[in-house]
Amino acid sequence: MPQLAGKIAWVTGAGSGIGEAAALALAEEGATVILTGRTRSKLEDVARRINQTGVAHVAPADLTDKAQVAEVGKYIKETFNRLDILVNNAGVNIVDRHWDKLTPDGIDTLIQGNLVGALYCVTVALPFMRAQQDGQIIHTASMAGRFIGGVSGPIYVTAKHGIVAMSHGLNMQECINGIRSTVFLPGEVATPILDQRPNPVPPEVRARMVQPADCGDLIRYIACLPKHVVMNEVHLAPTHNRGYVASLTRTL
Repeated sequence: MPQLAGKIAWVTGAGSGIGEAAALALAEEGATVILTGRTRSKLEDVARRINQTGVAHVAPADLTDKAQVAEVGKYIKETFNRLDILVNNAGVNIVDRHWDKLTPDGIDTLIQGNLVGALYCVTVALPFMRAQQDGQIIHTASMAGRFIGGVSGPIYVTAKHGIVAMSHGLNMQECINGIRSTVFLPGEVATPILDQRPNPVPPEVRARMVQPADCGDLIRYIACLPKHVVMNEVHLAPTHNRGYVASLTRTL
């Protein structure tokens, strides 16, 4: 029997990349999946594929708008009246991400899209999970949430550090309610967010990166862990780590 049969999972940023892969993996494991993102057509495409063998519902929203997030929460309550898993995955980056080009609008985009929206989603999930005395929250952060570097840009790094702090803070307070929070820190992943890098990433380089399906499999594993344990934090990086390779080249 699938390990997540009967579970309700809400996946944000579900129209592509890691969110899409997570939704497919959780549905394959038996969960009923709620798909949220900004673009309905992308969500409907993912739902169509899931609904061939599983169950998916589409609930579009701009997660930087707290009213829209609240509407998704209302939909979850009226339709299911429970929530077992939140994959807090939605995120964004911009081309003009460095200090010499950053603007206040760019900063707002990065903080709202990578941190504030995730916080809004947690406020929706917690009442369900507290009532159930059970729940798993999985946040997609980034290696940039632990290590300060130049590629992702300073505001993205700041926001992802905030996600890491949020997740550990949730475990400190919500462990008494049976709620587990995991922060997932992937290295370079071959997702559409790479298209927002100032320097294009060619296909042969993307092929050596972590793939979305790798992330989906890991998220499924975390979601299937027993209630009495929590994976506080987990890293996933490509074997051919471009940062390591560059360091070796300099050393040699």
